[in-house]
Amino acid sequence: MRKEEEKKTSINDLLYDKTVNCPVCNTTFKARTVKTSAIRILKKDTDFFIQYKNINPYFYDVWLCPICGYAAMKSDFEKIKSYQKELVEKNISLKWHSKKYPDIYDINIAIERFKLSLLNYVSIEAHSSKKAMNCLKIAWMYRIQQNEDMEKVFLKNALEGFDDAYYNESFPIYGMNKFSLMYLIGELHRRLGDEDKALLWFGNVITNSLAPQKLKEMARNQKDLIRENEKKLSQTQDNDSNDDDNSEATTPKKKGLFSKLFNN
Repeated sequence: MRKEEEKKTSINDLLYDKTVNCPVCNTTFKARTVKTSAIRILKKDTDFFIQYKNINPYFYDVWLCPICGYAAMKSDFEKIKSYQKELVEKNISLKWHSKKYPDIYDINIAIERFKLSLLNYVSIEAHSSKKAMNCLKIAWMYRIQQNEDMEKVFLKNALEGFDDAYYNESFPIYGMNKFSLMYLIGELHRRLGDEDKALLWFGNVITNSLAPQKLKEMARNQKDLIRENEKKLSQTQDNDSNDDDNSEATTPKKKGLFSKLFNN
C-alpha cells in the first residue's frame, strides 16, 4: 500500500496543471500535462509509436473541456473554426455530462479520452488526417493493453484516413512530410497483412530521389522483413507438402470390398 502511494506521488511530481481556455465555451480549466523534463524515451516502433519510461505522455494528450465536452488532441485544441464550434454545441454539448477524472490517468482513461476526442473530430467534420491520427493513437493504446483485435480495428481506420489525407490534404501532416506519410501508410498495410500494398508504398519511398536517406533505410528494412517472412512461409509450406507426400507413401492403402474378397 505504501509503495503504491509512493509511486503515485512520484508520478504526480512529473505532472502539472496547465491553464487552458476552451475555444468553444470560453471556460478556463486545468489540463493535466506532463513536464517536458520528465519525458524519457525507451524505444520507437516502426509505425512511429514511442514507448516511454516512468510516465506515458500519450495518456495526457487529449484536452477535454469539463463544461461543454469539447475534446481534441492538444495540438489541435485551439484549431477550431466558427462553424465547427456550432457543431460541438449541437452534437456534443447538449448531451454532455461532466466527469471528474483522477489526477493520474491510466490506460483505460486514456482510451476513453481519445474516443471522446475522436467523437468530436467526427462531429465537427474534421480533416481525415485528424481522425486518422486519433485512431492511430487509440490503436497504440490497445497495443499497450495487448489487445490485438482492437488494435487492428483502429489501425485500419487510421490507414483509411491517412490514405485520404495523402491525396487530399496539404503537408506537413502532424509533422510528417509526404515521404514520412508514404512510409507510414506502407507500414500500416504491412501490420494489417496487406503485404503487396505495403511493398508498393515502401518501394515508392525507396526509389524517390527526394526522400530522406533515413526514411529510405526504414522502408528497406520493412521491405526486407516482408521478403524474409515470405521466404519462411514458403519453406514451411514446402516442408508440410513433403510431410504429406511421405505420409501417403508410408500409409498402407485400405483394401476395397472386392480386394478383400479376391486378394486374400
